[in-house]
Amino acid sequence: MPNRPYILAETTWQAVKDAAFEVVILPWGATEAHNYHLPYGTDNIQCDYVAAEAARLAWEQGAKVVVLPNIPFGVNTGQLDITLDINLNPSTQLAVLRDVVRVLARQGIPKLLVLNGHGGNDFRQMLRELQAEFPGVFLSTATLFRIVDRSQFFDAPGDHADEMETSMMLHIAPDLVRPLAEAGPGTGKQFRMRALREWAWAQRDWSQVSADTGVGNPAAATAAKGAAFLQAVTRQLGQFLVELAAADLRDLYE
Repeated sequence: MPNRPYILAETTWQAVKDAAFEVVILPWGATEAHNYHLPYGTDNIQCDYVAAEAARLAWEQGAKVVVLPNIPFGVNTGQLDITLDINLNPSTQLAVLRDVVRVLARQGIPKLLVLNGHGGNDFRQMLRELQAEFPGVFLSTATLFRIVDRSQFFDAPGDHADEMETSMMLHIAPDLVRPLAEAGPGTGKQFRMRALREWAWAQRDWSQVSADTGVGNPAAATAAKGAAFLQAVTRQLGQFLVELAAADLRDLYE
């Protein structure tokens, strides 16, 4: 196993006690069905990969960053009838985040990035509440599939087990991807009401939206597309980590 001192689960107290980390990264995924060809842990696998690779790039530039173990359950309130899609309510996520931030505040670690790997998670309002409680810790979040423009890499639209996710998994963990011939077409239904398609929001009932749990056709996915996309994502995120680690929290604005 390579030496990765920026991955907390792989390092020891001997290395951590004097590390003076500036940024803690908390990957947060989900456990849910991903069409017929991708595993339930897809979001977790992708989030772990992006967090680790971005942290490596930042560490190699001298940034004192560390990646916590991934939290594998996300908000799946629209998928409660899909077997073993595990739901963690937003209020539960807030409780977990509060405990993590409290530890960082107590230990004097100044910055946290929540790296989100699941479309149903949204940590922004939680971080607003926690920032007021713990003003000494700078709180931020990023969603891995919004870091760069996906349209530069993928043609088929979608948002679940689609060309993008399938390509990433073909690069990260090809042994966990079933043959694409086994995948469903990922045909997803839209709301009839125009407002809910364009500018209003309501939760989707996933069993009514998709017959195979996918939304987006994965047929054009390739490992090469996944590699190119992930390289762009991790470079962008890695540079942010470098800047965040170096940032003076008393002088953030210009």
